[in-house]
Amino acid sequence: MPAPDLNIPRFYTGFSAPVTALDCGRMCAPHNPHGIPFCCDICHAVPAVYHQEWEYLRLHTDLWHPWRGDECAEEPVNPSILAEDTPEHMRLLACKGPAHCQREYRSSSCRQFPFFPYITANDRFIGMTYHWDFEPTCWVISNLGAVTADFRREFFATYDALFNTWLEEYESYAWLSEDMRAAFGSLHRRIPILHRNGSDYLLSPATERMERVPASQFRRFGPYRLSSC
Repeated sequence: MPAPDLNIPRFYTGFSAPVTALDCGRMCAPHNPHGIPFCCDICHAVPAVYHQEWEYLRLHTDLWHPWRGDECAEEPVNPSILAEDTPEHMRLLACKGPAHCQREYRSSSCRQFPFFPYITANDRFIGMTYHWDFEPTCWVISNLGAVTADFRREFFATYDALFNTWLEEYESYAWLSEDMRAAFGSLHRRIPILHRNGSDYLLSPATERMERVPASQFRRFGPYRLSSC
């Protein structure tokens, strides 16, 4: 089934709240040898956008360009390797960097980072969780209690609207959620969930039983273990 006709300006307007009241980039950048936020560093994160989104961005800003695979001089990545894991309805981009950021033209992946919609094994979109590969580097992941109510509200409204018209996108997050259950099950860890009901939970990857736990008590990682908001 082809992708629905996405209204990118409306998508961006409805999903513009910052993740935290603090500038989280300032919190993690000092721990990156490159001196910039990890999520803005092409050596750590390669943004993926919808094809319609790229058409909109290339017509309205010069901030973005197609990812080539050679933007990170330290460990250049073969584009074909990462492309294999990129859904057909998306493409990889790179930007000029945080010093040139135009917030109105941030990509969808920038707006949601580090989160994605969590879909249960019995097919329910119950909340958001995070891309666990970024646990050692992302300050937000170690400070989930700092995520604002506005961001949570816009996140759920955005993906509710998207999933209502695009089953394939819903299924892609269902598969990612399944991968997370497998990964956390192998580590004997529970999955942090920021629930759409406003509460926070730790979820068993085996049974999906949830225990209500304040996000401020969730595990911290890397250089943020002893820090606080």
